[in-house]
Amino acid sequence: MYERVLLPTDMSPGVDDAIDHAIDAAKRYDATLHVLYVVDAEAYSSYPGDEYVHEFEGLESALEQAGRDAVEEISRRADEAGVETETIVRHGVPHEEILVYMDESDVDLTVVGSKNRTGEYRRLLGSVAERVANMAERPVTIVKTPVDEE
Repeated sequence: MYERVLLPTDMSPGVDDAIDHAIDAAKRYDATLHVLYVVDAEAYSSYPGDEYVHEFEGLESALEQAGRDAVEEISRRADEAGVETETIVRHGVPHEEILVYMDESDVDLTVVGSKNRTGEYRRLLGSVAERVANMAERPVTIVKTPVDEE
């Protein structure tokens, strides 16, 4: 049924349960798990920089390295479960890059993590998971993780 399962990640606490679900789905269907990290271009393009680092180089490099570390960690976990993976790091607007990747790679199922936040928080900011689910033309599973809001 599924040959390619996509797990977009930002390694926030909201994706913990999604990682387990995605690895389990890939294992059950003998699918390849595509692990995608999108370096949010808006995060580093709004950064004022500092006088010792050329424009966004420092922050952008740090975010990209964090992304590489994240996808490699998930890949390691999937490998331990006997699941084949592909790791990808892209730059751009997260929900847009996820949707493009889904189409480019002919993804059969996307598993996204989401923090279980209050309605007020969601109304103000929305979420990448919601945008992906609402805009995707392919199956998307949202795995919610409760988050303590103190």
